[in-house]
Amino acid sequence: MDASETKPLALRLGHVSKVFGGVRALDDVSLDVREGEVHCLAGENGCGKSTIIKIVTGVYQPEPGAEIEIFGERREGISPVQSRARGIAVIWQDLALFPHMSVAENIAFDGLVGARPRLVRTARLRPAVEAVLTRLGVSLDLDAALNTLPIAQRQIVAIARALMGRARLVFMDEPTASLTQSETDRLLEIVRTLSAQGVAVVFVSHRLAEVLEISERVTVMRDGRIVGVFPTKGMTQARLGELMTGATLEHAVSARDRSGAPPVLDVSGLSRAGDFADIDLTVRAGEVVGLTGLIGAGRTELAHALIGMTQPDRGTIRLNGKPFRPASIRAAIRAGIAYVSEDRLSLGLIQPQSIADNTVISVLDRIRTPLGLLSERRKARIVDDWIAELAVKIGHREDAVSTLSGGNQQRVVLAKWLATEPTLLILDSPTVGVDVGARAGIFQIVRRLADQGLAILLISDEVSEVLFNADRVLHMAGGRIIESFDPHATSIAQAEARIYA
Repeated sequence: MDASETKPLALRLGHVSKVFGGVRALDDVSLDVREGEVHCLAGENGCGKSTIIKIVTGVYQPEPGAEIEIFGERREGISPVQSRARGIAVIWQDLALFPHMSVAENIAFDGLVGARPRLVRTARLRPAVEAVLTRLGVSLDLDAALNTLPIAQRQIVAIARALMGRARLVFMDEPTASLTQSETDRLLEIVRTLSAQGVAVVFVSHRLAEVLEISERVTVMRDGRIVGVFPTKGMTQARLGELMTGATLEHAVSARDRSGAPPVLDVSGLSRAGDFADIDLTVRAGEVVGLTGLIGAGRTELAHALIGMTQPDRGTIRLNGKPFRPASIRAAIRAGIAYVSEDRLSLGLIQPQSIADNTVISVLDRIRTPLGLLSERRKARIVDDWIAELAVKIGHREDAVSTLSGGNQQRVVLAKWLATEPTLLILDSPTVGVDVGARAGIFQIVRRLADQGLAILLISDEVSEVLFNADRVLHMAGGRIIESFDPHATSIAQAEARIYA
């Protein structure tokens, strides 16, 4: 018997179902998590993972007949207050913190909720806050406003707040979606620390490599049902992806030799103090060039210079054979450059607005009538053409874009930029927060666009993404491009050993 099987149960679900308007979101789900275990909940967007979390935390109530057992206590349902009182906490992807409050105030906040009205003396909270951070093995400036911290440190604040509430079972929903590799490594160390202290952690992530690294067991879901519970020892990313999607996913190098194609982007000696230096880079028509490296390498900063968000200090850029120095993003778009940002939520889409409005926002000039009004007919044609071309799954074009899954939102971002008819597409971490099946679909689109002659610069800190999907891979470190990889001649292990050295 595995030692973990002797640990007491933190959570047991049996025969849990949930129906929304005739749609069965969960269908007879059973699940158990043990104290001190790191247990992964895996599945594509819409499979029911978030519904499970919301049932355990009392946001939703299950259908009659469900069995819920929390630390040995049997219940038919639970309220949010009861859930928190029993040591259950959720760290959502958006963290749900208070940006203008201090680190100490954010960490102590849950302990003040529900207390009788009184003046709060922050100084009295500091010893308890410091004790929690010591327990995690980290140090933070307790007086700093939360919005001055990088996202990785905000994750730590969210975890510390859960521990201040005496959390014994913590759900982490896509905790690494916005983190770099080095930040992810630090977060996983904190998860291991929690596990060693007896806290049960349910880890939800689309990054399969970290799922296999951090968890002891993985429960795979598909279409509201449990596919199975599997030990992660001996499991591969390919096999896990197949279990999640019900399909065989190809993980093969697709690199082609495009050295004979004309250059679309030609960069020479491009530098910007503090960001990058002496960048020489060529992307040819129909070529996918991968750009990877660690945090601080300067990849996104280079992209910002190419799209006109910042200005380089020296060096030259040629676009389609002509000198190019964009004074603004609008100028770069007019010249034929499209940029898909790594921050889809704040820079890629306007979440409350419709799918249609998001799709045409970059080409409003093209759909205006001679009187300056927007032509609904032209708008509908552009939207319908790109929705069909990119196979975006939607209900109606006027639905809010926030109603779509992460993968379909990313396709709308692509549609928005492709509608500008670019000759160069810059993709900065295009699969952040996107599940494994949707990732495969996005890269099929990328390959099809390249086959049609579009030049593509693919930026990613996931080495497998660039090795499998790029024709050439460039390694950036310390603001410089230091080497290139031939995907056909380089394994993932070899590339990672050099990049993470």
